Amino acid sequence: MIQPQNLQPGDIIGMVCPAGTIPVEKVQKCVETLTEWGYQVRLGKTVGGKFYTYSGTDEERAMDLQEMLDNPKVKAVLCGRGGYGLSRIIDRINFTAFKQNPKWVIGFSDITVLHASLQQQGYMSIHGPMAAAFSKGLDGEPYTNAIKDIIEGRKTKYTAAPHLYNKKGVVTAPIIGGNLCLIAHLIGSKNSLDTKGKILFIEDIGEFHYNLDRMVLQMKNAGLFASLAGLVVGRFSDMRDDATDIGAGAFEIIQSHIREYNYPVCYDFPISHALQNYPIKEGANYTLDIEQDQVTLREA
Repeated sequence: MIQPQNLQPGDIIGMVCPAGTIPVEKVQKCVETLTEWGYQVRLGKTVGGKFYTYSGTDEERAMDLQEMLDNPKVKAVLCGRGGYGLSRIIDRINFTAFKQNPKWVIGFSDITVLHASLQQQGYMSIHGPMAAAFSKGLDGEPYTNAIKDIIEGRKTKYTAAPHLYNKKGVVTAPIIGGNLCLIAHLIGSKNSLDTKGKILFIEDIGEFHYNLDRMVLQMKNAGLFASLAGLVVGRFSDMRDDATDIGAGAFEIIQSHIREYNYPVCYDFPISHALQNYPIKEGANYTLDIEQDQVTLREA
């Protein structure tokens, strides 16, 4: 996997909204923070745009993202928010100019589709907090500051508490993943994740427990869990029904389908749609160390 260059003071970070809409005022704290870090910020036309639930029409969103990816002066692209819409435009994106000047692409949730496409092109990207996370004050800084570490070339190391369902072990392998709903959605497409020999991480928000069960089953039946090096189960926020409706919570559902595999697995890792959302360098080698009293995930 090709890693984009580290950013230098004065570099330009572009911001676009290739999926859902976000008001301009909600990105201001992000812009201020990036400026304090020493970067210039260039807002795309879709920041503050609105077309129903989207930040613009398919054509507008594709064009805005394409311009940021193509511009050699833009050294990183931070997605303003997720939402829904990247699946509608991803096949329109041309990566020819991007390959001449690779840059970090940052985001999560619906941005999982863009990360998957970048992996197909052979490039690393950053699954991590977007614009709204920069407004969370001191509580959010460990997660947003970790983005700064990654784009400036420093390796990150994260820890998490143990969980009853954890399966102990140590493994070093490339890491990929993102939103479980989008990973399941991509199965059968040209951007379907190749998980063999990888550490996979998953998280989601706002799902019914039965639908989570169905998506995990789909991933299992498609072979996405069979040949993993390790599995990091993030958090499943704001489930839309009670676990008693299906007889199992999110972690119980996942554990019931992957317990047969022998690779290391950890649960409740701070990758999520909530405040706790550590950025991950997709495609880079990480060491996952699951012990009795602690979980450590660090770039190798």
